[in-house]
Amino acid sequence: MKYPKEYLEEIKTRLKVSTVVSKYVSLKKRGREYVGLSPFKNEKTPSFTVNDEKEFYHCFATSEHGNIFDFVMKTQNFKFGEAVKHLANLAGMQPYIFSKQDEEREKKWKIYSSIFLEYVDFYHNQLLKNEKYSKARDYLKNRSLDKDQVKKFKIGFVEKNPNLFEELKKNYLIDDLLETGLFYFDEKKNIYVERFRGRLIFPINNISGQPIALGGRIIEKSDFLAKYVNSPETLFFKKGSNLYNLDLARKMSNKFENIFLVEGYMDVVGLSKNGIENAVANLGTSLTDKQIFTLNQFFNDIVICFDGDDSGYKAALRAAENSIRGMKPEKQISFLFLPDQEDPDSFINKNGKEYFFDYSRQNKISIHQFLFNHYKKYTQNNPSSMAIFEKKLRSIANTIKDNYIKKYILEYFIKEISGLTPYTNQNQRNFYTKNTRSLEKTKKYFTESQSLSGIELKEFSLIYLVVNNLNLMRDYIHLLKDIKLFSEVNKQIFEKIVFKLKSENDLSVDQLDIDIQLIDKITKFAPIKHILQKKFNKDHEIIELLEDIARDLNNYNLEFRIQELESKFSKDLSETTFNELKELKKKQNVN
Repeated sequence: MKYPKEYLEEIKTRLKVSTVVSKYVSLKKRGREYVGLSPFKNEKTPSFTVNDEKEFYHCFATSEHGNIFDFVMKTQNFKFGEAVKHLANLAGMQPYIFSKQDEEREKKWKIYSSIFLEYVDFYHNQLLKNEKYSKARDYLKNRSLDKDQVKKFKIGFVEKNPNLFEELKKNYLIDDLLETGLFYFDEKKNIYVERFRGRLIFPINNISGQPIALGGRIIEKSDFLAKYVNSPETLFFKKGSNLYNLDLARKMSNKFENIFLVEGYMDVVGLSKNGIENAVANLGTSLTDKQIFTLNQFFNDIVICFDGDDSGYKAALRAAENSIRGMKPEKQISFLFLPDQEDPDSFINKNGKEYFFDYSRQNKISIHQFLFNHYKKYTQNNPSSMAIFEKKLRSIANTIKDNYIKKYILEYFIKEISGLTPYTNQNQRNFYTKNTRSLEKTKKYFTESQSLSGIELKEFSLIYLVVNNLNLMRDYIHLLKDIKLFSEVNKQIFEKIVFKLKSENDLSVDQLDIDIQLIDKITKFAPIKHILQKKFNKDHEIIELLEDIARDLNNYNLEFRIQELESKFSKDLSETTFNELKELKKKQNVN
């Protein structure tokens, strides 16, 4: 009996290829791909690549190629069914159990998805082409949305007196139409009614991109109609298990570490229109463990950005208390609070993408800081109030499932509380203060160094070595002429130094005419300075260091060219490309 295609597709979309492969192969990021040593052959030079965007792996040494199911079957000697069970468990999904009920469910899914697809396509096309829908199009224009966004999100509009039900019941059973939640029976009027009549509709897709529910928004002010309505829960749609726009946003995980979680459909669309596509929305309910787990499959940093009003703040607080339980060491959850009466859509339309990013960097706050600050507001300077405060924070920390995260968040809470009680735990408070200063300095250095790539640090070492040995370098200038740098600023600095060495007999650092801040930055972060402290007076060792760095930079250039050819080969599978690749890898081995 075959697994339903829907079930297999959900496993594939929940799991990146790199997530699965990295459990068995040590992978290194290179451009948009990952590389590692082949699991199919003993080798010293990586020939194995993983591409998350195209959802495949490829081994150049053995020509092995496939998806996550193929990889697990070949490396773990699993049969297909065993591979499916293994990967479903890794994806946090229930194992599929074959039964007559499951066969019936598969039939129902085909009907359900077919009805939804027809419904969404019909009202989307009506919004784009039907002249009667001009009021809806004007509303979208006033919200600064153009046709591109309408098409991208397949937004539609349902007129106030629609008759699509009559058309659909010619091809589907009435019970099947009602089970979608798109229609309901009005017993007073004895008619079947479209739930989203008179509303813009936003298709809510499953993770594979198939519509399974709708969100609807009125376009006229009304005292008796809710601004938004969502599909009711059905056999194939659970609000707490889905997120709006996840099917598109998950594809951004190769470009971005973070995902913005917002409240509304229009927030997602507004951010997308302004160039921020890594955004999803929850569906009018409290954030659930399942939603956090799903986002963590693709992104390392969840930034929760709810509306800047009282209800938005309360929703954020609920989200914080729910989501802190599932935190993991390699994942982060932050909160971004917008100015009062602003939502992400209005804020970015007023200020633009770059301002939004700057505001986010400067104002987002970690989940544990948010919770501490919130409950701190309700404390008074007396023992009873502080005891309640500490008890609450300890109870929050104790809900965290991961023991390492629990330990450090609890320590953070206790440290912060000790700062509020200056007459107790004096020794402990002094201890924390001392460590905090040291930690802040280390953290600042770490944050700055994290923004530098490995190749930039290697280039810093080269420049530092040359700048601190100018007279020696003049005698060995022939070693400098073929060294290639990749960072534009470093390249300009290096070229200027070489030019000065060639043109001037006696040269000092002051005469290099290079911005002192750049020199200071290079001096601060060049890893080689720690070695030079021991070898500063041994010329032959300094030259050996120079040759080592030159060799490393040359290898990086080879790796870069190999990466380009591997990417090209994955598309054209050309013998010429493959032979070029082999020649470059030979050079790489020689070096």
